Amino acid sequence: MPSRNTFKHALAAKIPQIGLWSTLPDPYISELLAGAGFDWMLLDAEHTPGDPTTMLRQLQAVQAERDRPTSAVVRPPWNDPVLIKQYLDIGAQTLLLPFVQNRAEAEAAVAATRYPPDGIRGMGGTVRATRFGRDTRYVAEASSEICVLVQVETVEALEHLEDIANVDGVDGVFIGPGDLSASMGVAGQVNHPTVRAAIDRAIARILACGKAPGILMNDEPRARELLDLGALFVAVANDQLLLRKSADDIAARFKQRGAPAASASAPAPATY
Repeated sequence: MPSRNTFKHALAAKIPQIGLWSTLPDPYISELLAGAGFDWMLLDAEHTPGDPTTMLRQLQAVQAERDRPTSAVVRPPWNDPVLIKQYLDIGAQTLLLPFVQNRAEAEAAVAATRYPPDGIRGMGGTVRATRFGRDTRYVAEASSEICVLVQVETVEALEHLEDIANVDGVDGVFIGPGDLSASMGVAGQVNHPTVRAAIDRAIARILACGKAPGILMNDEPRARELLDLGALFVAVANDQLLLRKSADDIAARFKQRGAPAASASAPAPATY
């Protein structure tokens, strides 16, 4: 039978899930981050050079962590049935589908994750998701463990929010703060008062539909505020930003004027 999707069941039980947003498409990095202790980790293929082959290796790396397991959430580059089929077949159980604008697009997202007669997902009996054909119950039971998250990220999408959230098979609605700020004419200003108010209202509206609200928020006080408002899956950090900021800060400290120069006679540091 399909593996139990702990992320999906936690959302259904209204247990907040804290996540890490990963945009560095390399399995070595994915495995390192998977052991950090986050409930979930977003593996991005929309704004990275990753593809299904890269994602397969990343999923294998995340699933290799046993002591502190985390759930992988895969974001394909588009809400496209062909791409969805590929990511499901390599073993993804939770998908975050970008730029869903209305009910019809949300329905199409769900249909792409279901086998006929409930949807349009193509049959691939010997794919990784079925343990290469060994799981004879996968086709009948897959939908119970597949989690569909749709992303609303424009003013237009917010106008149709209830229609989107109320689609059967949609488990959660993710608010894209960056694109939403751009759609509202204040690109990049995710803490602009107008954007903040729209996000706060959206969380309440999604909860009222009985679905799980989610968001990415690198600002820790704001992330905690959104959790208090009822957001149920919140990514609170981005791996690329963590690496860049750490590197920039260390370089700045050592490159400041007056920093002591390295001694020519000092022993070379150990390497590993």
